[in-house]
Amino acid sequence: MARVKGGNVSKNRRRKVLKEAKGYFGSKHRLYKTAQEQVFHSGAYAFRDRKQNKRNFRKLWITRINAACRENDISYSKFINGLAKAGIEINRKMLSEMAIDDPKSFTSLCEIAKKALKGETVKVAKAEVKKEEKTEAKKETKAKTDLSSKTLAELKALAKEAGVKGYSSMKKDELLATLK
Repeated sequence: MARVKGGNVSKNRRRKVLKEAKGYFGSKHRLYKTAQEQVFHSGAYAFRDRKQNKRNFRKLWITRINAACRENDISYSKFINGLAKAGIEINRKMLSEMAIDDPKSFTSLCEIAKKALKGETVKVAKAEVKKEEKTEAKKETKAKTDLSSKTLAELKALAKEAGVKGYSSMKKDELLATLK
């Protein structure tokens, strides 16, 4: 029986590993055996560090928030506790961005947290409700303006919902005119 050497399959596998090892120091990017070992380790390090990256960023955000809180005469832990008592839910990433970019609003949050810690009830403006109303209004106006992009079948369904008589025999431009 003839000897089978693997040929292209083995060569391609080795080439793939050496390509992944490009840029490594010394023999780790030249020799297949050491390159393969280093690629395995690199994958493990990458997996581990993707998890650690999240921890590192959270640490950074907390450090920034703490520094901004100290400027407003409150500790980080009391600030977070005060926000929780006031019913304000905002993540640490956004708090750190506010501390850097918008110190005035961060100061107002610190005041709210201080009041909540004293036991005072704090009224927070419901901006979310207004935003929802605005988005609904935008959707309605978009639906009216986007009629020309709809198909004939969709327009007929809209006409049926609106109670338009004789919609089944109308052409697209006639349907657009009656629906507007």
